[in-house]
Amino acid sequence: MTEDARFEDGAERPLRLKAEDAEDLSVLAALVQDAVLPATEMKWERTRRRFSLLLNRFRWEDKVAAEQRGRGVERVRALLVVDDVLRVSQQGLGERDADTVLSILTLNFEPGDDGTGRFVVTFAGDGAIALDVEAVNLTLQDVTRPYLAPSGRSPGHPE
Repeated sequence: MTEDARFEDGAERPLRLKAEDAEDLSVLAALVQDAVLPATEMKWERTRRRFSLLLNRFRWEDKVAAEQRGRGVERVRALLVVDDVLRVSQQGLGERDADTVLSILTLNFEPGDDGTGRFVVTFAGDGAIALDVEAVNLTLQDVTRPYLAPSGRSPGHPE
């Protein structure tokens, strides 16, 4: 008998997840919500057809355990890589300096013909990056040990 994975199964190991369809993508989107990154930590490698973002990801999967144990909530540096990218466009980001910090609100996929489509990374403040892709092919990988969130609290959203 097989069971669905649970957050508790991850323990303290770094995440390494791959998305190959819309259902997988919804998991990655939930995990990168409220991630922050300097504007300089995005890279488009045209010849490799790869777009990557180096994020400071809020550890949603650890939030309940942190609260139950009375310790602070955590963030972790993570790499979000989108492969098979054909084109990149942006809206509302303009030229940003190295001090500009972006916060991810959502990650959506708009399907096209024959498995193609468009990923849209929406940032707080109405900025967005659109990635036209040949297929759903994303990877999210933690690349550092978790650290206490500098704010000391979970991200909040107005209702």
